[in-house]
Amino acid sequence: MRTAKATATALVAIPLALGGLASQSHAQDASPSPSGTFGPGCSALAQKANTAKDKVVEAAAAYPQLSHLVSAAVRAKLSGALDGKPDITIFAPNDQAFQKASVSQLASLLGNPGQLKKVLTYHVVDRRITPDQLSKGSFTTVEGGKLTTSGSGTDFKVNGKANIVCGNIRAANATIYVIDTVLQPPS
Repeated sequence: MRTAKATATALVAIPLALGGLASQSHAQDASPSPSGTFGPGCSALAQKANTAKDKVVEAAAAYPQLSHLVSAAVRAKLSGALDGKPDITIFAPNDQAFQKASVSQLASLLGNPGQLKKVLTYHVVDRRITPDQLSKGSFTTVEGGKLTTSGSGTDFKVNGKANIVCGNIRAANATIYVIDTVLQPPS
């Protein structure tokens, strides 16, 4: 009985641990959209095995590559608001996205809580977005601006410039799409 349980556990754990590899092979499928996590950066995301039971800020904190975003959300006092929403989608800039900004741009943004909140809430949509909605999507963000998505298969862009490097990560109250650029709300 113990051997059967251990084997079953291993059979479940292996696909979870190899999620990035599975999604890469899935990219060769003719399927219009992925059903699990997908993207070229998924295998590089160091994470705990399952964030589906965690509220979004805790889930994002499980990914070291999202540490700048989590710090910015805490600084903007958005953690409670984001965790309190029942179904949201976050286009989460990874740490490399924040590093693309100049030191002065980043200092200016982090020093202005109102602007920081505006930029961060522009990355949040007040409903869950599935991968099949990304090909020609147009969504109103919590900030109030429009955000667009385009692409197919496992290759998607946000606003024509940010690549989704790992998508469809589940949290208890959110779906997370990790992107490689910090988006700016329309003026």
